[in-house]
Amino acid sequence: MTENILRGKGKLFPLGIGCMRLPTENNKIQEDVAREFIYYGINNGINYIDTAYLYHNGESEKFLGKILQGEYRDKINLSTKLPSWLISSRSDMDKFLNEQLNRLKTDHVEYYYIHSVDYSMLKKLMKLGLAEFIEESKANGKIKNVGFSYHGSTEEFADSCDLFDWDCCLIQYNYLDRHIQAGTKGLKYAHSKGMDVVIMEPLKGGLLAGNMPSEVESLFKEIDSNKTNAQWAFNWVLNHPEVTCVLSGMGSMDEIKENIQTATNIQPNSLNKTELNTINKVQEIMHNKLEINCTSCGYCKPCPFGVDIPECFRLYNEEFLFEDSNKSFLSHAQMTYYITVAGVIHKPSHAGKCINCRQCLSKCPQNIMIPQELKKVSKKFEGHGFGFKVRFLQYVGLPLLKLYENISTRNNND
Repeated sequence: MTENILRGKGKLFPLGIGCMRLPTENNKIQEDVAREFIYYGINNGINYIDTAYLYHNGESEKFLGKILQGEYRDKINLSTKLPSWLISSRSDMDKFLNEQLNRLKTDHVEYYYIHSVDYSMLKKLMKLGLAEFIEESKANGKIKNVGFSYHGSTEEFADSCDLFDWDCCLIQYNYLDRHIQAGTKGLKYAHSKGMDVVIMEPLKGGLLAGNMPSEVESLFKEIDSNKTNAQWAFNWVLNHPEVTCVLSGMGSMDEIKENIQTATNIQPNSLNKTELNTINKVQEIMHNKLEINCTSCGYCKPCPFGVDIPECFRLYNEEFLFEDSNKSFLSHAQMTYYITVAGVIHKPSHAGKCINCRQCLSKCPQNIMIPQELKKVSKKFEGHGFGFKVRFLQYVGLPLLKLYENISTRNNND
């Protein structure tokens, strides 16, 4: 790793590991898998690891505390976040920070963010003594750099930056989300104030990494047939010289190897005019097709009535993003909806279970009108004959499919 790859005041490798979406099995972190690729990342240049108080119900911090000891702790900048919505007094701030340091098995963190705030939340916390808390925590060495993760309006981002002498900020940014929350204008403003700018959701919850609409695939392949969709997305973000580090919630060794290679090779202002124009065309196509601006972050979960909100929104978007020529019964998105959330295999968690309790609204960093959008999902996927289709797939369709697969397997083995 050459020195000129590193960015920002903290000399960070341009790719960091986000620990919100560690690989899981039965809702538990797959520690062996996660440990292996995190160690690989550190051994190959990554020096920034990000977590938060709530990630994996608190298990993310505890897991990192177990594996980041000795030489691995010395090699990385560790980042976590103060749960702003749980703070009601100055003493709460000290309580949560001390608990987090205990979980992480460390006496300090290099980066500490005030989690998921807008301007009004920051002002409220300032009245509760946030500035004093920061100054004391920095003075006693518990925090090296402090900032905030922003989920407010574009208009109030600059005001949020001006509330305190912040060292850094964490903002959502990708080629689809250029003008929401902080946006490009906020990115440039924070950089102008000397703040390290760390990026979350560069792939928009994976939307920009996997299969894309055929028009998008054709545009990208015409320019570079070897570059993956994820590489296009990372390249666009890292092309901005104001970006210090991009977080990725990687879940496998293949992903971290590809992303390290991408982060190593891309330099600021290196994309040419043709590449930038192609990404602009892709942005327009995706904006026209995308129905719900969800990143699948999961902050809205758990729903008290069991709705799997991110999965419902993901499949609803898929229905519009991809043309399905075979719709004689159910499209691919609809079939997946029935299997994953409608109760064919697992406990029902479909959109129709929403009773408009609205508890999810204050949790969503994208400010999505979740109950309203769930009604659209329910109308699309759960219309006439919904109960019959669930029972048919449960008791006839899937058994027939398994029978067919068994017969095919036997024939192939004969």
